[in-house]
Amino acid sequence: VPLPGHNILSEVAILAGVAIATLGPDRTNVADWVAMTENYDVIRDHISRVIPGFEKFNEELRQPGGFYLPNGPRERKFTTQNGKANFTTTELEKYSLEPDQLILMTVRSHDQFNTTIYDYNDRYRGIHNERRVIFMNKEDIAARGLKAKQPVDITSHFEGQQRTIEKFLVIPYDIPKGNVSAYFPEANPLVPISSVAKVSNTPTSKYVVVTVAPTKVGSAPQAQKARAEAVPA
Repeated sequence: VPLPGHNILSEVAILAGVAIATLGPDRTNVADWVAMTENYDVIRDHISRVIPGFEKFNEELRQPGGFYLPNGPRERKFTTQNGKANFTTTELEKYSLEPDQLILMTVRSHDQFNTTIYDYNDRYRGIHNERRVIFMNKEDIAARGLKAKQPVDITSHFEGQQRTIEKFLVIPYDIPKGNVSAYFPEANPLVPISSVAKVSNTPTSKYVVVTVAPTKVGSAPQAQKARAEAVPA
């Protein structure tokens, strides 16, 4: 696939550049970073040596139809002491919210890999040509005097701090009352940097306390009409 511009770098090129800048260009005894950037077969060769089931990665990748990724549960194989799937339960913590507050989780669209967005459509949820949307329960929409496709501002609340993102379109969706969702990275500014999981230290992107209100930022009627037509009723 040709690059859209000379200044566009692949994820591999970015990581390799960081490694070269950190370790120095002559540290090929660690890894040939330039070779991995120029030929992804080199990366797959490294993978084949360390991950079980990928021993002939490059060879199998070129077979018609590709190959199945190793999946123990699919084959009813579990690497546990008793050879069975073991389940644990965790008691949910209870949090108190203000009457107008909601819990937001960030999600990916269908045509998205991590923060790489390939298309503005999301066939999973029926969204087309738009990503600045917030999925809400119909009762939550009505309780706030909002309506479908209305532009709103979303504000997160954490330890006395507030963060706001503007002009997101309300999408009625089959989501539990009291919960909302939005795409990342568009909604990332709402996630407090100091709000992290206790063990993994990852951001709490699936539990962000927010409020939703009609937007305070104006937009041209033509632009607003075009955005509204891009998403389902």
